[in-house]
Amino acid sequence: SLQTSVIAALISCLFGVPLAWLLARSRTRGLSALRVVCITPMVLPPVVGGIALLTAFGRQGLVGRFLYDWWDISLPFTRTAVVMAQVFVAMPFLVLAVEASFRQSDKGLEEAARTMGASPSRVFFTIALPAARPAILAGLALAWARSLGEFGASITFAGSFPGRTQTLPMAVYELVSVDYRLSLVLSLVLIFISVGVLAAMRDRWMVGR
Repeated sequence: SLQTSVIAALISCLFGVPLAWLLARSRTRGLSALRVVCITPMVLPPVVGGIALLTAFGRQGLVGRFLYDWWDISLPFTRTAVVMAQVFVAMPFLVLAVEASFRQSDKGLEEAARTMGASPSRVFFTIALPAARPAILAGLALAWARSLGEFGASITFAGSFPGRTQTLPMAVYELVSVDYRLSLVLSLVLIFISVGVLAAMRDRWMVGR
């Protein structure tokens, strides 16, 4: 669980931060539709998300068919599938947090840098990213916590195979009818992690500091 959730959070950050920058700064038409696509996993039932991933990346899926036929790659029911499911449900949290920070940042500094000849990439890495660092860290923490607690999409797309694809929430689900006390302990671990993440972000998100 720790391994896959950390990988998923880092992947979410790698792709989510540039996407948040695009949504916050670009004036291209159609970005509202892209934003809807990005946040849709937040409102979808996780099992539906897992079915969508299975439909797209299964052996007979839209993409998975080509991966299997050309390169003999099968993604469902693997550890990679766990990470993909976690990224699917977690990245929207990071994107929304970072996009809000980019929108609230001082655009005057960026415009000044551009007038002095700075390229868009240099403006992004030297001005925008440092200013958005608190939001990126908060979004990264949210993405990690959401990945760690992911269940529905993961069990649908990756299954629950001990030692390979079984995560902590899956173990809790299976232990309820076998060892209730152990399932309770594992549930408390997940609760403490969630509360800890929210407490760490309290000043920024609830108090507005």
